[in-house]
Amino acid sequence: MIIWFTGLSGSGKSTLSDYLKKALEVAGFSVCQVDGDVVRQKNKTHDKFSREHIIENNLGIIDYCQKIEKDYDFLIVAVISPYRQTRDKARQVFGKNYLEIFLNCPLEVLVKSDVKGLYEKAAAGEIKDFIGFHESSPYEIPKNPDLEIKTNELTVAQSIKKITAKLQESYGIKF
Repeated sequence: MIIWFTGLSGSGKSTLSDYLKKALEVAGFSVCQVDGDVVRQKNKTHDKFSREHIIENNLGIIDYCQKIEKDYDFLIVAVISPYRQTRDKARQVFGKNYLEIFLNCPLEVLVKSDVKGLYEKAAAGEIKDFIGFHESSPYEIPKNPDLEIKTNELTVAQSIKKITAKLQESYGIKF
């Protein structure tokens, strides 16, 4: 099963991915995390935010997940994935084994917290086409995510509880 976290930089994708991985492993499942930041570092594309680079990166993640999907009970993908076309492609490829979770946090909250310092760099012009910050690189809000979590309103524990409840309700996963 693919659990796909989408949301702006700093919205909690990696954090929730880490906590969900632990919860699933404690429940006896094999889990692999695919983190967008790690993929970008590995591919040396950490500073490339053009639409073409983003789509290429996201399609590469989908391809990678297809290759390793059978080796794990769960793949947890934490990547901004700002474009509907790539999220729709993931849903098409993985079908009923795909759960899209939209981490919704207002841009102004993310800019204030700026966990990685990226919004400051974007404001200073050091990062061009920063997703969701510059008009040239918009984040297309999911129309029908399987689950939406407002990370500025919920704690990590509350968010994980909401995710595990969705997995139990929709897929019969026991924790």
